[in-house]
Parts: sequence; structure tokens; C-alpha cells
Amino acid sequence: MKRFLPSPWLSMAVLVLWLLLAGDFSRGSLLLALVLAIALPLCAGLLQPEPVRPHRLPALFKLSGRVLHDIVVSSIDVARRILGNESRIHPGFVWVPLDIRDLHGITALASIISLTPGTLSVELTGDRRFLLVHCFDLQDAQATITDIKSRYETLLREIFE
Repeated sequence: MKRFLPSPWLSMAVLVLWLLLAGDFSRGSLLLALVLAIALPLCAGLLQPEPVRPHRLPALFKLSGRVLHDIVVSSIDVARRILGNESRIHPGFVWVPLDIRDLHGITALASIISLTPGTLSVELTGDRRFLLVHCFDLQDAQATITDIKSRYETLLREIFE
């Protein structure tokens, strides 16, 4: 059963969402929803090279709170800078060296950086050792690197490695 239905909850969500979005509960629509509910999780499984195995859930909750807090604080800071004097804004790029090796952890780090207003992850080197980050206001490159590594990467390593 696991072979044809690797993620039953995802399959159920696809089935229900398809029927609700289609607004049609005919046999044809139900059949199409069933096919999609089976095929999409199978295809998604092919795209995922490694299974996700988070290790420490308390670290995950701590990271979630930290990211939410940083998004709010950064949103206010970016809004103030945009509405203020343009000469106070110093955009720039910085290469962040990565200690984390887990692909899911790196993806989470890049996503967190991109979600936080004022920063955007731009590129990951082929060897997965450096992440290029664009900062809306880059005052001190080393301080930015230290902040990213201490606030996010450390907790992501606890979660994924």
C-alpha cells in the first residue's frame, strides 16, 4: 500500500482540494481527483532526493518563533528605511559560508533568509558550501554572516543533522 500511496495525508488533501476547487462531484471529477491524489505524491517523491528527518522538535519550535519575530522586526525596519532618507540604505551582497550539510536544512535556511524582509538568498554554490545573500541594508558583512549563522543555521543544524 505504501508503494502506491506514499503520503496518505497528502493524497487526501489533493483529493479534497481538487473536488472543492472543481466544484463538481460527478464520477468523472471524482475519478480525476483520485488519479491526481495517487499520481502527485508519487511524482513529488521522485523530486525529493533525501527523506526529511527532523531530529529535535523543541529546536524547531524555537526556530519558528525566532523567524516570526525577525519577520515582524525586519518588516518595520525595512518600512522605516524605505519611507526615510534613501542615503541611509546600503544594499549589498555577502557570501555566507555554510556549516550545515543537510539539503533540507540548506533549503530551510535559504527560505528563511528570503522570507525575512530586507534579505534574499540568491545563489547556492555547487558544492553547497556558500550561500550568496543580498541585503537591502548591508552595514557590516561579517556581522550579517555571524547573525545568520547564530540565529538560524545553528538551530537548523540541531533540527536536521
